[in-house]
Amino acid sequence: MTISRVLISGAGIGGPALAYWLTGRGFEVTVVEHAAGLREGGYKVDVRGSATEVLRRMGLLSAAQAADTGMQRITYVKSNGGPIATLPADLLMGRRGDDLEIMRWDLSRILHDATADRARYVFGDSIAALDDGPDGVDVTFASGATGRFDYVVGADGLHSATRRKVMGEVPLSHLGAYIAIYTVPNLLGIEREEIMYSRPGRLVFAYAMERDQPARVGLTFAAPRLDYDRHDVAAQKALVREAFDGQGWRVGDFLSAMDAAPDFYFDAMSQVELPHWSSGRVALLGDAAHCPAPASGQGTSLALAGAYVLGRHLGTPGGFAAYEREMRPYTEKNLAFGRKMAKDMVPGGRLGIAFRNYGMRTLKYHPRKEQMIDRILAPMHEAANAIAI
Repeated sequence: MTISRVLISGAGIGGPALAYWLTGRGFEVTVVEHAAGLREGGYKVDVRGSATEVLRRMGLLSAAQAADTGMQRITYVKSNGGPIATLPADLLMGRRGDDLEIMRWDLSRILHDATADRARYVFGDSIAALDDGPDGVDVTFASGATGRFDYVVGADGLHSATRRKVMGEVPLSHLGAYIAIYTVPNLLGIEREEIMYSRPGRLVFAYAMERDQPARVGLTFAAPRLDYDRHDVAAQKALVREAFDGQGWRVGDFLSAMDAAPDFYFDAMSQVELPHWSSGRVALLGDAAHCPAPASGQGTSLALAGAYVLGRHLGTPGGFAAYEREMRPYTEKNLAFGRKMAKDMVPGGRLGIAFRNYGMRTLKYHPRKEQMIDRILAPMHEAANAIAI
């Protein structure tokens, strides 16, 4: 029996997860990653609903739970730093059952380590050209190396180079906001806590797992589509400074720490919506195929579930079509939830902020607060469980 060779572009979440399922079926898998090694920057991500069952079937749920951020509380503050309300993190985040929150690089490392002796990882390289033929895909790498594969999968994120090579430029759906995330000194002295601060059209959040470790700060602001070079980090930082200068609380300190951050990330809140996720022998996975936007909190779960589904169907007759059929309803629900959350995430005017703050301040006294939160978060749980694993 001939062993099929598969090339996966991207060693984040979806790529290593797919490598797990394919190597389990006997495929010869190579994972190529543009970065020199596993990316250590990033932010905390959620694994919810059906995606936790994927980790369980991989035998990795316990390892992921051991790396859970352990966030205990969320505190809303005023411009002078005074608390508006402090509430349990599990309550506000609506965690149920085995739902977990984990730093992205911790999950990436867990997935990589589970597949490092089963798949071949090539770091510091990328796909330069693809020639998709009836009998295989000829690949030229940026390093100059070449290879022939039976299938290629692009798991290379929102701005997927694989998608661009096989489908051309695909316009992203702009959701009306931008987000910057980066590491800062733990100026707030917080531990297992997330702080939220709102201004009209802006949301600032900061969190840390340990008091003696750095914190991560997120700065989100509403804006129409902006014209900037996505590779020009200085221009991105200038946009963030312009949006948040003079906004009170500790925002000035966060802006001052931006240039020293080793992991600055900036991007638009965008979605990828495609009529199909494959072309010939090339398929897309995770954000490359159907990014729901960071506001949804579901991108990681979609990547894990997608890897499980594609891992079962790749190489079978009509496999790519079956993958899309099974994933499409789940994906559509999460895209819809992402659009809703992008609107809700960034507050509007002062009246809206005052209303939100009042709700947070009084929620802890409400005798049926759990039921209230469940009702509010019902669309999230429906989206998270919209596929049977």
